[in-house]
Amino acid sequence: MSSELWFRTPAVDWFEALPIGNGHLGAKVFGRVGSERIALNLDDLWSGDGPRTLEVTDGPEVLADVRRLLLDEGDRLAATERTRALQGPLVESYQPLGDLLITEPEGAEDYRRRLDLRTGIVAIDYTRGGVRFHRESYVSAPDQVFVWTVLADTSGAVDLDIALSSQHPFEPSVLDGTTVAVTGRAPSDLTIEYRRSPDPIRYRDGHGIGFGAVLRAHAAGGSVQATEAGIAVRGADSLTLVLSAASTFAGWNVKPGSDPAVALQEATSVLDAVDLAKVRQRHLDDHIALYDRAELTLGVPVELPTDERIDAFAAGGEDPDLAALTFAFGRYLLMASSRPGTQAANLQGIWNQDRRPMWASDWTNNINTQMNYWLADVTGLSECFDPLTELLEGLAESGKETARILYDAPGWVSHHNADIWRATWPVGEGGDDPVWAMAATCGVWLSAHLMEHYRFGQDVEFLRDRAYPVLAGATEFVLSMLVEDHDKHLQFIPSTAPEHHFILPTGEKASVDLTTTYDLWLIRELIGNLVEAEQALGLDSELAARGRAAVLRLPEIPIAADGRLMEWPTDWQPSEPDHRHQSHLYGLYPGAAIDPRSTPEWAEAARRALAVRTATGAPGGWTSAWLIALWGRLFEAEKAAAAIRFYLSKMVSDNLLHRDGDIFQIDANFGLTAGIAELLIQSHTDVIRLLPALPAEWPDGSFRGLRARGGLSFDVTWTGGRIVEATVHADVEGTYRIAVGAEEQTVTLAAGSLTKLTLRVA
Repeated sequence: MSSELWFRTPAVDWFEALPIGNGHLGAKVFGRVGSERIALNLDDLWSGDGPRTLEVTDGPEVLADVRRLLLDEGDRLAATERTRALQGPLVESYQPLGDLLITEPEGAEDYRRRLDLRTGIVAIDYTRGGVRFHRESYVSAPDQVFVWTVLADTSGAVDLDIALSSQHPFEPSVLDGTTVAVTGRAPSDLTIEYRRSPDPIRYRDGHGIGFGAVLRAHAAGGSVQATEAGIAVRGADSLTLVLSAASTFAGWNVKPGSDPAVALQEATSVLDAVDLAKVRQRHLDDHIALYDRAELTLGVPVELPTDERIDAFAAGGEDPDLAALTFAFGRYLLMASSRPGTQAANLQGIWNQDRRPMWASDWTNNINTQMNYWLADVTGLSECFDPLTELLEGLAESGKETARILYDAPGWVSHHNADIWRATWPVGEGGDDPVWAMAATCGVWLSAHLMEHYRFGQDVEFLRDRAYPVLAGATEFVLSMLVEDHDKHLQFIPSTAPEHHFILPTGEKASVDLTTTYDLWLIRELIGNLVEAEQALGLDSELAARGRAAVLRLPEIPIAADGRLMEWPTDWQPSEPDHRHQSHLYGLYPGAAIDPRSTPEWAEAARRALAVRTATGAPGGWTSAWLIALWGRLFEAEKAAAAIRFYLSKMVSDNLLHRDGDIFQIDANFGLTAGIAELLIQSHTDVIRLLPALPAEWPDGSFRGLRARGGLSFDVTWTGGRIVEATVHADVEGTYRIAVGAEEQTVTLAAGSLTKLTLRVA
């Protein structure tokens, strides 16, 4: 397989720049000659001045009104509008840190720019004036620094001017003859990009998250001079720049530190601890060990620049390895944006150049945050899942107060937007559309990821200490929100299909209804997860008993007269038949309730609903990723392959990052990797299926290290669409059913065993 993105020209803009990171510190490398720009980010640099207060004073009364309007009056429009009274402040926005600017003489020949996914190093090679130059950039997780190196094949050829800059107000300083620094602070308050304001970005002295960045030059030969303007290097044989950065963020539930000098001191201490002779190898050892856990090979690598490969594929060419490269790129991006101890990957991972980024570059929890982590366990990146657990634990703690204030409910709740201050309420202060703001089960969906993480890893300590408390709190909230309707069913009110309106007979749009299909799947799954967790932990709580009883009283999954899975309890006309969210199909993927073999009626209803959803329009990036997984679960390999081709032809930048005009969302990259994995291995039922939905255009290939629930990983090779070798690695002892097509084998595996399977293919 190829593991390199490469190009013959520098990046034309920020979108095309190559991403590197360690989860805490991120960079986009343009690769320019003459005036290089490296855009920098820090995962905990956000707008805002600490946690905010939810000032809704009549939440339970509003909730009672909404229930009355739906249950007694059937007035969906009034119910929708009434929920605006539950909205709290808008979320704050993820911020850029600054730019590293490197100026040198213009001119370059024989240019090559590349990102090696396996090493995490961006390299730039070019010739100027007969001198060959080689640059490298990487961000080290072990040493928590950004490193930039330039080598020349002629002594004394390195002449550079280097500066640090930021969109935020900042103060430069000189720490010693080779070291410069900047300090500043993010906005203390900011108006989200989709709201108008005469003064949208506001700074106050002593308020907001402060930051400090420090840059040190290590030159071989020549001279180095540091001033407040930056660092001037003349006549060097080679140069290495090392940068560290820190913020005054002190936790989601406290105000940030007020003095950026404290952040600078922390960053300087990190920089001082770096052993320049070892930093590169320490980075490689860490990065390669994680990256090499899984691998996908499809066909033969094409020896063309990545942008030319994308163009050729979009024109109808065949390039199976491009899908494998995209798969690997998704894993690389999660490694670069989510590591233990960092914030979770947000809407743009860790990379953002705007102070008012689209949708705040926040955590959008009605699909996008979840999609970021679909790939983590199945592709062997379990450590990269840790920040999501940390995010959920913070939301669960913050969400207790939101549940009490808005709903007079126990447990915890989280709605569709969250930020670094762990906002959990419906956002908008009455001004946002309830179609997205009123989403009270986003925390329920997020909690399902914790149970999935346990299923893959079989870590009972994680289940007991971290997953179970979150699941139990979500269950307490959901059970308290269920109310009896006139048919004695239990309804979760208010309920929505995320971001999708329905059309009332009057022609008006509404979004709040009785329990939607999406919420039915989530509630059923939540109770099932709690019961499964208790079985694994040897518990049998009254909470689980109440949950089991409640599930029996939920409405049935609604199926329309034409056999299609319905989105709402009434078969309303959708405002957008080709809407981007596939939430009513949650039970198919990422849920596990729908299976063509065990629940064929539901599977057929899902297939028909999916056919309607995809009959018109063109899907966006993350929608395409979701469609791949949904078609995969239905064993529709060629429809999944068509979604992959559309995505790679229409929805990516030249560097394979998702791009839709001037919008970048990283969820599509992560979701595509997860969707491809779903075509190769499925383990969500009691049978593990190898190559369950292999596209015809991938006749030859192999994968190594893809994981299955139950603590297993698989290495598989196929030729002509037929498996020729399959090996399973077991982390725990167990008996498993493994299938290739219709052929199934039951195997008992010992912990730590490596077993070659004998699977006959018809």
